[in-house]
Amino acid sequence: MFLKATSHGDLEPYFCMRFAWFNNEMGCFFQLLFRRNFGLSVCFDTDSVDGAGKAPMFGDYEAQRHWQEVTYNLPVKEWYFNTTDNDLGYWGLDYPPLTAYHSLLCAYIAKLINPVWVELHTSRGYESASHKLFMRTTVLFTDIVIYIPAVILFCFYLTDGSSKKKVATALCILLYPGLILIDYGHFQYNNVSLGLALWGVVGLGLGWDLLGSLAFTLALNYKQMELYHSLPFFCYLLGKCVKQGLMGKGLLLLVKISLTVLVTFAFCWWPFLPDPQQILQVLHRLFPVDRGLFEDKVANTWCSLNVLIKIKTLLSKDTQLLLSFALTLLFILPSSIKLLSKPTLWQFKLALVNSSLAFFLFSFQVHEKSILLPALPVCLLMNEIPLMAIWFLLASTFSMLPLMLKDGLLLPYVVTSLAFLYLGLYLLSALDRSSEEDLRLGSCHKLTQHCLSKHTVSLLVKIMFRVSLVAMAGLSFTSVVLEPPARLPDLFPVLVSVFSFLHFLALLLYFNLVQLTEPSSKKGQKKTN
Repeated sequence: MFLKATSHGDLEPYFCMRFAWFNNEMGCFFQLLFRRNFGLSVCFDTDSVDGAGKAPMFGDYEAQRHWQEVTYNLPVKEWYFNTTDNDLGYWGLDYPPLTAYHSLLCAYIAKLINPVWVELHTSRGYESASHKLFMRTTVLFTDIVIYIPAVILFCFYLTDGSSKKKVATALCILLYPGLILIDYGHFQYNNVSLGLALWGVVGLGLGWDLLGSLAFTLALNYKQMELYHSLPFFCYLLGKCVKQGLMGKGLLLLVKISLTVLVTFAFCWWPFLPDPQQILQVLHRLFPVDRGLFEDKVANTWCSLNVLIKIKTLLSKDTQLLLSFALTLLFILPSSIKLLSKPTLWQFKLALVNSSLAFFLFSFQVHEKSILLPALPVCLLMNEIPLMAIWFLLASTFSMLPLMLKDGLLLPYVVTSLAFLYLGLYLLSALDRSSEEDLRLGSCHKLTQHCLSKHTVSLLVKIMFRVSLVAMAGLSFTSVVLEPPARLPDLFPVLVSVFSFLHFLALLLYFNLVQLTEPSSKKGQKKTN
């Protein structure tokens, strides 16, 4: 600690010491950040991309390349329609306009480097080391421009603790394996939508409500899955307006926010607005209910329940849709109502977790990679509840193991997961912060004090955490080494899915408990600006 300067003469050495210390901390941070990005280029060889060499669809890598081909060569009015030049059955665009504009921008750069990469029709299934390097570079660029600055700003301005602790938190968030593996292995550009959503959180946390609204609206117009986060954003802003008074400042703020959202939507959808058929077709592509309740072996309620009860066979598609909607609404309403009545940053972060995790577990048409949506707000809890955050983030990465193995990402999966686990436990002292107070369960002590002491609760959590890690490691090993029985070819993916689902369901209950039992006054809690 530095002593308070008492005179002008004392200020110079004081600030020199402070600057030197800060310079050293930030120097270490950026060195580690550089090593992270350099490590990515080493971990991911040019062949480890989704669907490489696997005709006829070639996977997500080809999907992103094909969207660049389509947006560059075809007029906007044909981007979302099935035509002779745009076969929607072959990776047709199914994301909002901002994704299409991003593909178009990448296509212009690709055209300058090598026109073959985006030639209409003839480039289908194109693969080369140089093009894969280009694609990974575009992911890295969006990381550096959008996602990483948002993480740094959040950690340095919206978390408590010393600068050293803030640097450690930022580094752990940036080393989250799930996002790294999917974006650099599948070219999904989740760092764009999640980065914009995080800019929205930063904006609201700093009191820049219009900037936060703008950023989140852009995120929603980049990937429609950001709907997972939409209700907490709405409830936080509405709750803030209500607190300021809907007959005064609150009404003015509500009008400003509404105009910001409407203008941003209009800007993103401008080329499609003149023709209502265009708008309807885009919406049809964004929400393809015909695909069914779930895809592949996703670790949510419906896929796990399907092991025992064949839901897709027993229930009609309309019934499945209504059931998923009802359960999703049931699980997101309590946290949203609490946030509406108490719009603080802490409540906002917890509501983001509870809403997105409920969507993942119960909503319609969920993919394995959608677990990244609840993972983002869980990352934002790393500073306050490090052990539970690390536990969730490791489980979320593990839940995508079948996807990693299918695409030859075993080595990056192992390396990034071990690095994240070690640094998370070491830098954030996660295992030492497992008391009821550290887990934000102090208000529940009255319910457990007769059967569990505070020490026992801490010990049980540590034991369950270690058992969970051993089980994940064991399932990972057996999935790689052992061949499943011929009559159960999907045995290991199903085990991974159900095991992960049980984690997510338990953690959903835990995060809801933390949010809903929060006392009326909380020491050190950041209030609404």
